[in-house]
Formats: sequence, C-alpha cells, structure tokens
Amino acid sequence: MKFQIFKKIILGLIIPLVSFSCSSVKENENGPYFGNGFKNGWADQNSISIWTRLTKTLDLNKNGVKFLDMELDKKALNKKAKKPNFLIPKQIPDGYSIEEMEGAMPGILGEVKLSYYQNDYSNRIQTNWEIVDSTKNYTKQWKLDGLLSGAKYNIELLARNINTKLITDTLKGEFITAPDSNQIKDIQFSIVSCHDYGRKDHENGHTIYESLANKNLDFYVHTGDITYYDASNPHSFTEELMRFKWDRLFALPLQRKFFTKTTTYFQKDDHDVLCDDSFPGMVYGDVSFERGLEIFDKEQFPSNELPYKTIRWGKDLQVWLIEGRNYRSKNTDSDGPEKTILGKIQRDWLFSTINESDATFKIIISPTPILGPDRPKGKNDNLSNKAFKYEGDLVRSFINKHKNTYVCSGDRHWQYATHYDGTNLWEFGSGPGADKHANGWDQNNKLKEHHFLRVKGGFLLVDIYREDNNAKIKFSHCDVNGVVVNEKVF
Repeated sequence: MKFQIFKKIILGLIIPLVSFSCSSVKENENGPYFGNGFKNGWADQNSISIWTRLTKTLDLNKNGVKFLDMELDKKALNKKAKKPNFLIPKQIPDGYSIEEMEGAMPGILGEVKLSYYQNDYSNRIQTNWEIVDSTKNYTKQWKLDGLLSGAKYNIELLARNINTKLITDTLKGEFITAPDSNQIKDIQFSIVSCHDYGRKDHENGHTIYESLANKNLDFYVHTGDITYYDASNPHSFTEELMRFKWDRLFALPLQRKFFTKTTTYFQKDDHDVLCDDSFPGMVYGDVSFERGLEIFDKEQFPSNELPYKTIRWGKDLQVWLIEGRNYRSKNTDSDGPEKTILGKIQRDWLFSTINESDATFKIIISPTPILGPDRPKGKNDNLSNKAFKYEGDLVRSFINKHKNTYVCSGDRHWQYATHYDGTNLWEFGSGPGADKHANGWDQNNKLKEHHFLRVKGGFLLVDIYREDNNAKIKFSHCDVNGVVVNEKVF
C-alpha cells in the first residue's frame, strides 16, 4: 500500500504532497532516522505495543567489510565461546570497527514522537517528544490503550535531534485491533519461523515477506529463531554483536516495509535468546541465558507484562501464544513432575483459559513442537522429545480432550502436518523462512503420522471463515512465493 505524506519544508516554503512506496522519508542528511522501521506487538481488542529505534543512517551498510569466518565446528566453537575477548577480533578484520561491517545499522540518540488516528488526522492522539534509551540500543516503546476493537489505526512517527525543532525523519504505517468475541468475521493470519541474515533468499530480505504482503492478513506470528546468535557472520558472543544482528535483520527492506503495515506477534526460541537448545544457567561468550531473555523481552521487541498471552479474534477464533524459554527447566534435568518447559503457572493458565473459551476454534501457537515428530537423535529441548515426556504427555492429553483445538509450531526446518489416528491431535509446522534454511529431516522418511511433509521453506496460512453459516478453518502450507503446497480444512 502506498501512503501519502507531507514532507516538511522549513522557512515558509510551499509544502508539496509526495507519494511514496516505502514507509520512511528522509528529511535531513544527518539523521536521526527510522532505519529499523517500527514493530508492533501484543495487540488485543483495546491495546497494542509499539517499538522503534533511531539510527545514524537510513539504510544498512550494504557495502561494508565482511566478517571473517572462524571455521570452527560446533563443539570447538562452544568451548572457545567462553573467551569472547579473544574471539571478537578474530571475526572483525584488523583496523575496522563494527560500524564498518556489512549490514551495520548503528543507533543514535535523538527524540521521537508518536501519533495515531483512525481516519481523520486532525483527531490524532499524540505523545510528547521523548529521548530514545541509549542503554537499550537507542529504542523507544509505547503502550497504546483505549483503542476500539476491530479497528484500523494509522501511525505516524517523527524523529529529531535533541532540543531541536527540525524533523529529520517521518515514518508512517498501520495496524488493526482484534474484533470482539461476539463478532462473526473472516480471519486470515500467517505463522513463520527460523530466519537468518546469512540464509535470506533475496538481497532485500526474505521473499516470504513479498508473498505475505500479497495476502489479506489480519495478523502475523513469528514463532522464534528470528535470528541466530550462534550462527556465523558473526557469532554473537557479546551484547554488541547480538544487537548488531537485530539491527541488520530489521533494516532489510522487505522486513521493514512489512512490519510497518501488519499487526504482529513475536515469540522467541533458543537461538534468539542465546544459542542452540539454550536453557537457564547457560552462557554464550560473555552473555548469560538470563540476559538473553532481557534483551529479547525488554529491548528488541514490543514488551508485555507477561511473555505469553491469549487473544480472541472474533467469535470463531482464539489463539494462545505460549512461552517456551522463560520458565523452563534445564534440558539435562531428569524427567518427571518437576521438569517443565511451560512452568506450572503458565501451564495452569493455558489449561484454564482453554477450558473457559467458547471460541469455535482454538489454536495453540508454540515456538517448538508439542506433537512432533522431531529428529530421533540428539533432541532434548521440546515437549515432543523424551527429555520432557512427562509434561508433554500432560499437555497432549489435555488437548486431546478438546475438539477443534490445534497446535501450530515453529522451530523445525521442514514443513509438516501431524495427526495421530484415534485422537483429536493435529499439529502444523510452518517450516523455515527460506528454502536454503531447510534441513534436519529426510524427505523420503514420511512416517504414518505425517499427513504432510516437505523439507522446504515457506510459511503457514490459517483462514477462519463461514460456509453456509458453518464455521470452517483451513490450514495452508505455502512455499516462499506464496503458492499453496498443502491444504487441510476442518
């Protein structure tokens, strides 16, 4: 969608109307800019959180210096990761700073102001000018309350230097709020997983964001592994390098444009908290697991009081976004009643809110599999693995008692639909965000419970609609170009 904006001209010059196809317009050669766009999160009927960041430049450093490949296998890498001060110089060539590296999008101090409105700009609600938080990577967040349900809102962000009046950048976008629980409405949403700058399939980001932009989405869910701290280019052994990866990923034009126009929910998993199969007490370089949680929950994404939430999207749909890292036991603990991924409080909340729901369809969106099947060897990290069998059985048994209740998951690098005969259990895996990211399962190893298996990238599309006044739900696996490769209707 193209927006119309007014480019401010100083000293009484005529204000020309400018049409533009990207959502940010450079107003001043020296910034600050909205180089990472903005993201929203946690939308319900009456509220939403908004996140943005100020940057020195409008675009990432496309022609920067490349990081050096450390050429270490996983075992050796994890051992050497305990010495980050030794490793960092090994990734950045001598004589260069991190701002000179390919993909760099450095932050900068400045002030930001947010306005939002439905149709009439003159009735907009405005915040005060506020300075971004340099201790949180030059970011700023707002919680917008008192919104109308099932409504579209326009957003405008302004940037300027501290204690000046000149607007240096303007950013426009939009979001929608969830409809009320008694409203019959067609809903379409998407689920994605597993992104990585090094495995993007388009010079401007991930192709799926062009495909998703052509859908009629009400909202979008990213189930985690949004970036990989423990992947090369660079291995993120420090907070600075972790932030570098976020700054780079969300400066990609396809992602940046998509997130300014879509209601979104973000979950996290192991790689975007710390490293592969991470759990409490672990350290990667000089960053702890606990610090990794803080960076994700409080700095890099729109924040919520709790990292899990259920949202009603009209009469026929309720979704549960569950949290898989904050409350988990160590993977190495012995299995039993005390070992958990969800934590007792979240698990009790999940069960009670599903029991209370009168939505026609209920969807549990999990960062990791609950049914699987997962790889038979080497996996001890999710509810489909033997390492968490006790809690996994509790959750599966509970879901099996409820009709029209489905699981959608991320994490796995293949697309699948799983159903166990004689049960109500169905799980749909979105697959990774690009074909080059697909791996981990043999395409020829299709098991009895696999109703669909495809070791390729893409996304999951879910439609809720009425047919002869009967509620229907359709799960569609799509390839990266948006072509439907599998469909299941209930």
